[in-house]
Amino acid sequence: MTRRLILTAIGLAGAGVLGFYFGTTQPDGSGHRAADSPLIGIASLTSDSYVRAVREAGGIPVVLPNTDGSTERIEEYLKLLDGLLMPGGADIPPSEYGEEPHETVRLLDDDRFLFEKNLVQSWIEKTDKPMLGICLGCQWINVASGGSLVQDIPSEFSVNHRDTTHSVQLEKGSRLLKIFEGETEFEVNSLHHQAVRKVGKNLRVVARSPEGIAEAIEMPGDRFVIGVQWHPEKLLPEDRRQAKLIDAFIREAASKKN
Repeated sequence: MTRRLILTAIGLAGAGVLGFYFGTTQPDGSGHRAADSPLIGIASLTSDSYVRAVREAGGIPVVLPNTDGSTERIEEYLKLLDGLLMPGGADIPPSEYGEEPHETVRLLDDDRFLFEKNLVQSWIEKTDKPMLGICLGCQWINVASGGSLVQDIPSEFSVNHRDTTHSVQLEKGSRLLKIFEGETEFEVNSLHHQAVRKVGKNLRVVARSPEGIAEAIEMPGDRFVIGVQWHPEKLLPEDRRQAKLIDAFIREAASKKN
């Protein structure tokens, strides 16, 4: 069965206007883009910028509806997709890491919460395929791995990380530093009020803000699982540095292509 027929069979073909670019061509007119490109699931689309970033890096974006978090549907995604991008959004219920909610917490709606929780946990535990988490997506990777979060950065650090910019410093020996070609410090956008506190199992912090706040995490070793608190997709196309992260993710997904 072809990939397109599989998509149709599980009810995703109708979302083609958002992400299925079968029959499109490479810039050189070769016409091989759809056949050669990895399928990248984007959970619970919140901005078209995620679709554009994946497409421009050579992937085929597949927007996943968050209304069905059943085990059966999640298993279909695990088989079909070559990579998973977890986007930004509202807050994970603090009960997931054993805390009462801070007054500033704004929870994900129930459908999205259950879908993303099941999807991220299953992706980590049942596949060796790459995952890139952005903002909330970074936090999901950590919480799904047993970590916890700073529920409100301004309340604990007296700094604002929402609607601003700041520098991040990357850790030596990290995959992230290699992706950014040895550049240890650069400016990023910042739209979050939460961050990683206790690091989850099999993860490590690989970038921090000047205040010491965790800004990126990754899974050590060969597997590509990276979470960043900034929004690389919103910095494109002007900041070509951030394209390196999306490109690396798509290349890794291509190496796992079904």
